[in-house]
Amino acid sequence: MRGGRFVLRLGTPGYPELLARTPDPPERLYGVGDPGALVPGLAIVGSRKATPYGLRCARMFAEWAARSGITVISGAAVGCDTEAHRTALATGGPSVAVLGCGPDIDYPRRSAQELATMRAEHAVVSEYPFGHQPTRWTFVRRNRIIAGLSHAVLVVEAGLPSGTFSTADAALDAGREVVAVPGSIFSPESRGANRLIRQGAAMATDPAELAALLGWEGSLPATTAVCTDPAVRALTADPMRPDDLARPLGVDIVSMARTLGSLEAQGLIARYPDGRYGVT
Repeated sequence: MRGGRFVLRLGTPGYPELLARTPDPPERLYGVGDPGALVPGLAIVGSRKATPYGLRCARMFAEWAARSGITVISGAAVGCDTEAHRTALATGGPSVAVLGCGPDIDYPRRSAQELATMRAEHAVVSEYPFGHQPTRWTFVRRNRIIAGLSHAVLVVEAGLPSGTFSTADAALDAGREVVAVPGSIFSPESRGANRLIRQGAAMATDPAELAALLGWEGSLPATTAVCTDPAVRALTADPMRPDDLARPLGVDIVSMARTLGSLEAQGLIARYPDGRYGVT
């Protein structure tokens, strides 16, 4: 029943068939929401320490999936995971969260709004019973379920070390496609994704490439206008601090700071915790 609690047992009707065919399916799948929402979809995972680049990638691919009617599956973690859920829901598409605690627990708390919407309109599931509190090891275990419910796993951003590697490993064990979005060689948060590509993961730089790679047909997001501001173009290639950006553009630091303030106010760029700026 939509919005209610349910328990699906391995080997019984209603248990996700794709998950049942994985090497280590959970004996029970506890959930809140609509069990019919557990259809095979696309897992979108990424860094908890997400940069504007990673969040932008999560939004782009989640929007395409939602518009195409593809269920976005992730772990509701802070960063790229929640951004993928949020975008899919805002676009009107289906989304399912797999938690490392009971499916009725809001964890992390910052994802409470997205979890509430998925419980009401789609589904939140876990192999842990209702009321089970999260522990560190349960999140690694839940990653195999994210992969098992999905046709493919897309890593939009990952540093080193990264929990996304356990999701990628589980996907490979289950015979699923692993796809990674490449990032700047200068960004610590892209080293994991770049390593996955070096190790043999497929690469996708936009939804059209991903659709062709997976053999999925669907509507693609409309092409957006490219910002011609030289600062934005430079930051698209590589996040930088104001003084590092001012030098190649030939402007003084005061003027650069004013420009960045204006661009940030317009929502075109965002400031990283380490003082660098990147496009949003």
